[in-house]
Amino acid sequence: MNKRTRNFILFVAVIALGLWLGRLLRPGSSQPGGYLTVDPSAVPSAAYESGNFTISWSAETRQLTVEHSGRPGFPLWQSLAGRSFVQAAQGQETVTEARGMFTVRDAWSDTCGEQDIASITPFEEGTQGVEIRGLLYCQSGQEVPYSFLLYTYADNPDRLELNLAVEANRAFLTYASAPDEHFFGFGEQFSYVDLKGRRVPIWVSEQGVGRGDQPITLGADITNDGAGGDQFTTYAPIPFYMTSQMRALMLLNSGYTAFDLRAADRVQVEAFGGGIVANLFSGATPTEILDQYTGTTGRPSALPEWVYSGAIVGMQGGTDKVRQVYAELQARQVPVAAFWLQDWVGQRATSFGSQLWWNWEVDYERYPGWDEMVQDLEADGVRVMVYLNPNLVDVAEKPDARRNLFQEALEAGYLVKKSNGEPYLVQNTSFDYGMVDLTNPAAVDWLTAVIEEQVIGAGASGWMADFGEALPYDAVLAQPNDETAATLHNRWPVLWASLNRQAVEASGRDLVFFSRAGFTGSQAASTLFWAGDQLVSWGRNDGIKSAVTGLNSGGLSGFAFNHTDIGGYTTVTNPLMNYHRSEELLIRWMEMNAFTLIFRTHEGNQPENNVQFYTNGATLDAFARWSKVYAALFDYRKMLVAEAARTGMPVVRHPFLHYPDDPAVWQITYQEFMLGADFLIAPVTEEGAETVEAYLPAGEWVHLWSGETYAGGQTVTVDSPLGQPAVFYVKGSTWGENLVRALKNQGLLP
Repeated sequence: MNKRTRNFILFVAVIALGLWLGRLLRPGSSQPGGYLTVDPSAVPSAAYESGNFTISWSAETRQLTVEHSGRPGFPLWQSLAGRSFVQAAQGQETVTEARGMFTVRDAWSDTCGEQDIASITPFEEGTQGVEIRGLLYCQSGQEVPYSFLLYTYADNPDRLELNLAVEANRAFLTYASAPDEHFFGFGEQFSYVDLKGRRVPIWVSEQGVGRGDQPITLGADITNDGAGGDQFTTYAPIPFYMTSQMRALMLLNSGYTAFDLRAADRVQVEAFGGGIVANLFSGATPTEILDQYTGTTGRPSALPEWVYSGAIVGMQGGTDKVRQVYAELQARQVPVAAFWLQDWVGQRATSFGSQLWWNWEVDYERYPGWDEMVQDLEADGVRVMVYLNPNLVDVAEKPDARRNLFQEALEAGYLVKKSNGEPYLVQNTSFDYGMVDLTNPAAVDWLTAVIEEQVIGAGASGWMADFGEALPYDAVLAQPNDETAATLHNRWPVLWASLNRQAVEASGRDLVFFSRAGFTGSQAASTLFWAGDQLVSWGRNDGIKSAVTGLNSGGLSGFAFNHTDIGGYTTVTNPLMNYHRSEELLIRWMEMNAFTLIFRTHEGNQPENNVQFYTNGATLDAFARWSKVYAALFDYRKMLVAEAARTGMPVVRHPFLHYPDDPAVWQITYQEFMLGADFLIAPVTEEGAETVEAYLPAGEWVHLWSGETYAGGQTVTVDSPLGQPAVFYVKGSTWGENLVRALKNQGLLP
């Protein structure tokens, strides 16, 4: 490399670093706020009952407090003394999109932070709640009316609704938080589990490539229109949290919202539009809160047993390759549940690597004898799974296409449109696609029929239901409810999952699809989730570590059935730095996923540059070993799946769910997770590591591989050579002892 080239690379890196730091350090909107004024003679101190809640107003401290009868004296929600709890602004957003990534910027022309309360009025007899009315005073001199309702539902006295309406297009609700309070949830977050001190936007998006891990994020930003993402970009954000003090709140807004937790003493919720609707939940433990919360959002149905009975072999390459690899697995007696063949529709070369033709029919050129292959696998009890998304590409240039679904949808008017009536084509990598309009009942029926005829009809027992993140902000939809893309964007993945659910239920078969994007309501609409496209790296924000963080945070947000790609997905070949999957990373990911819900591999977007489970004898042997360890936990997972369908408890759990009073647990992100209540896993996520540190909560814990017992309440360091991740079970656990016996019987444990 000559001096001129080095200088050019340095120049580009400095510019990129400046862009990245500018985005990272951009504070976002400052918090509007001000004083609260009220005439105590017109609004005296009073207390009102609503279901099992008490709503109290103190004229002395100028403070509104909500308590629950189950925790008398504890403020479940409370305004800041003497400070406004309702604010408003007039804003104009600028939303840009590139390859499914969104940037949302908001400019305020006026803010209204000073609040006056004119009245607090109980509802009419027969209903339970209060209405607070008054004015907000703006910097411009304008006066903005508002109303704030607090009430319970007749059928649920333990859920309090907060309903704020302001005559402005930005609404804010500000309330107290303890400085030492920790906030968990917010959907599938990949960088943090405790979000205290952060501003958390709630907007469905591609997660980005790198998300802060360097230098890949800088490279993705430069070469792909800011596609690097950041530490808060996620496929599945949820406007819900629970805290270390057992407070919990869920927004019912579907448009853009954000939770500002940067100030130590308060929370400020922001919503585009003229209102905020939220529910408060009360529970003595996280499990009680999760039960109430998922009772509102909906819970998943129990999974068919086959999908978690053995390995799901993710691979590509055609019929002969599948048969060859299957023979290798049979020789090693690998318990195989299914082959997941995402290239069933054929492959195309793009700037990102090997991608698929988004035209949902079997490519018989790539898979000659498809039907016979499916039948032969089924005869051995092995299912076939495929790939699907709600988008379509024109396959006029694909020589073996029998149907052109893009053209069919275009001619029928089934695609999302621009304001000029033309189809809204979105760029993915080096190709454009059209989106089926999921608000058009005729389009939904058509795509459902395509799935029934061409996916299920091809013998598939399940599929990846990819995408759902990229509905453009300015798209024009069929809009049966007169909503806009701005308010439907976050709910788009729920509509996509519901369509797949409709096809599954119509089939009458035990089918499964797994989703990437999600929002409130996805928990019940989808059958299963996966945590998206991690880098094939050891990174914290977008590698194996982020996969653990995503499972932990997602479980706290109601995603009871979730898993990750073994080995990661995103592979990058670049003159400056490659991100290629190593054998060590692949095996460490196998070790980790053996103790989760689903054991499924992925070749990645550049299969030829990644070590695969079938690359050599060592990787095949490792895959066989961890598939058998995974299968040995079948009965335990069956119990957890039933529990999740009944209560919303996730299969993979952050330790906070069982040890909420332990401050050490609050700090855990990627370092460990639990499988049910009986197992604690501290996966090896550092390259070359031979030991791992694991925090063990209260009780006694048995190390799976050595049988040594450790006292809880401490961090221990244990040997974790390749093939022995740090796995513990609760001493005396029948499930733990059963696993030991099963592994010994198979020669997997001395």
